Order: sequence, then C-alpha cells, then structure tokens
Amino acid sequence: MNKEQWQEKGSGHRARLRQRFIDQGLSGFSDEAVLELLLSFGTPRKDCKEQARSLLKQFKTLPGVLDADPHAIQEIKGVGPVNGFALRFIKSVADRYLKERLREKSYLKSSQDVIDYLVHTMRGLAVEVFTVIYLDSALGILVSEVVAEGTINVNSVYPREIIKRALSHNAAALVVAHNHPSGSLTPSSQDRRLTSSLYLACSLMHIRLLDHIIVGDGHYSFADNGIMADIERWCMTVQQQGGGI
Repeated sequence: MNKEQWQEKGSGHRARLRQRFIDQGLSGFSDEAVLELLLSFGTPRKDCKEQARSLLKQFKTLPGVLDADPHAIQEIKGVGPVNGFALRFIKSVADRYLKERLREKSYLKSSQDVIDYLVHTMRGLAVEVFTVIYLDSALGILVSEVVAEGTINVNSVYPREIIKRALSHNAAALVVAHNHPSGSLTPSSQDRRLTSSLYLACSLMHIRLLDHIIVGDGHYSFADNGIMADIERWCMTVQQQGGGI
C-alpha cells in the first residue's frame, strides 16, 4: 500500500467515525474511538489510533486524558502541541458549558447536574481548590466561584470573605466543595472544622449552608452522610450558649 492509498484509507475511517457520531451520537463509542476522532481534527490525513491507545495506556480513561497536564499529553509520541492544546481546550469548553447550564436552575431539581459539574471541573487537579455555589431564596443557582486554591483548611478559607461574596450575589444559601488530589473521599478533621466554622458564620447572617461536597475518586456529600445535621445541632447549641468557635 503506497502513501496515497494509506492516507485515503485513514480518511475513510475518520469519515465513518464522524458519520457514526452524526447518526448515533457517542452511543457505542469507546474511549479510544472518542480520542481517535478528537485527535483527527488536529492531525489531518493521518491515522490517530495508536496515539489514542497510547494516551489511554498512560492516563487510563478518557477523563484521565482530559484532566492530564498538557505537557504530559504532548510527551505522547505523535500527539504534539496542536492536539495537546485541542484536548485542553475541549475540557475547558465542557467546564464552561456545565457551569452555565446550571445558572437559574433549582438546586433541588438539579443536584446531580451540580455534582457532574463539580466532579468534571475538580477531579484530577494537582492542587486543592475550594468552590462555592451561590443560591437564591428559592434555591435557584446564581453562580459558582473558586474562592481558594492550595491547602484547604480554616486558615486558608475565610468565612467572612465567603459571606461577603454571598451578600454581593444576594445569595440566601450556599453549597461548597473542594477536591482531594489524592482521590480520598474521607473528610479530614480540618474539613469538618472548616464546615462547622462556615456553617456558624452563615447562620449568623441568615444564610443557609446546604452541603459540603468532597471530590476525589467520586464524590462525598456531608449532607447525605448526616454530617450537616450534626453540625446544625452543634451550631444551635453554640448559639444558645452564646459562645463562638
């Protein structure tokens, strides 16, 4: 097979992948096929199957590839800076899409969308980030913001600053989240102390803290696991006693 025939065969394969997506969406696409098609946009007239396989071998899954450091992606033979940029760009577009899709929706009806957004944007990060989702009095989603990066604890996340931001958004309730780069979903003592501090500060300003979500290898909800209820009881005791943190 000469070079022209090999290129025509590759082009036909890509055309079939594109047509299958047009006809069926991503249904039936493996992670390898998805990556192969994505890579084909930045690698015209060249088979991308081996690059797709190499990416999955290195980063295990499609999310793992999209979450990977761009420089690490470019080290894969045949990928290069153009495809490295394209994959990072696609991830960023998806982040914005999921974020904007939440705006003005009811948190109670869209809690799974919130989880999807948080997991997508926070999973795989090399450092911890602390995100706040601001809600109105009807629990409609107003906006989300990253308010801290680095080691997340009571010394790096300031409740007063979060309250200030909540008031600027006219928020009546909050959902907060942070990630564990290790993948662990177990709340640390610092996580619990931070949540308690923030809950008490919010309650004093008549703002509800609904949940604290940890993103790692999956997600962990303080509310679903009864921790928010424990913190609420503690907060009521502190207020009745006239004490503080």
